[in-house]
Amino acid sequence: MPRTARRAQLLEVALEVFVEQGYHSASMDEIADRAGVSKPVLYQHFPGKLDLYLALLETSCDTVIEGVKDALASTHDNRKRVEATMGLWYDYVADQGAAFRLVFESDLTSDPAVREQVDRVVEESAALVAEVISEDTGLPPAASHLLAVSLVGMGHVGARNWLSHDSSLSRSEAVQLVSSLAWRGIGGFPRNEDDTVQDKPIQGVE
Repeated sequence: MPRTARRAQLLEVALEVFVEQGYHSASMDEIADRAGVSKPVLYQHFPGKLDLYLALLETSCDTVIEGVKDALASTHDNRKRVEATMGLWYDYVADQGAAFRLVFESDLTSDPAVREQVDRVVEESAALVAEVISEDTGLPPAASHLLAVSLVGMGHVGARNWLSHDSSLSRSEAVQLVSSLAWRGIGGFPRNEDDTVQDKPIQGVE
């Protein structure tokens, strides 16, 4: 198997083991066994268990951040941007539940390298959202960042709660509900036009 394909396979197997057992209980022996490779082959790709975990965590975090970027770029209508971004979080926890648990429910968050990756998801996602808020409202960076972090928190915390409590709401119902709440807040800020804040709401308010 080509090296890149083998690495992808090992990451996929490792994800299953880490999510099932947690970092501390998972073993490189079991990961190698499930992948059908020897331990020396596994160690050729990843020098140790923490290296494997961090590689997997980094990949999962990158997936989320790229998803936020794509959601924001999918439209110029800010109301639809809010819905697309909220939808991203619900898609992530529903369709990639295992990877989501690795990022947000890790049993190794006391490790600085792990904590850095987990924090990176929120910070880089918020930075992307803050850029849009700042451009469209003319709010200063600190204000834009705070609003963005709040929106990101609303997205991933709400989605995690929706999944863990086996909500009777469908994915689309949950996204619509939370998106409406988010838009009623952020949509009330006046939109910046030609560097002058005009007394009209951000694009998309009905």
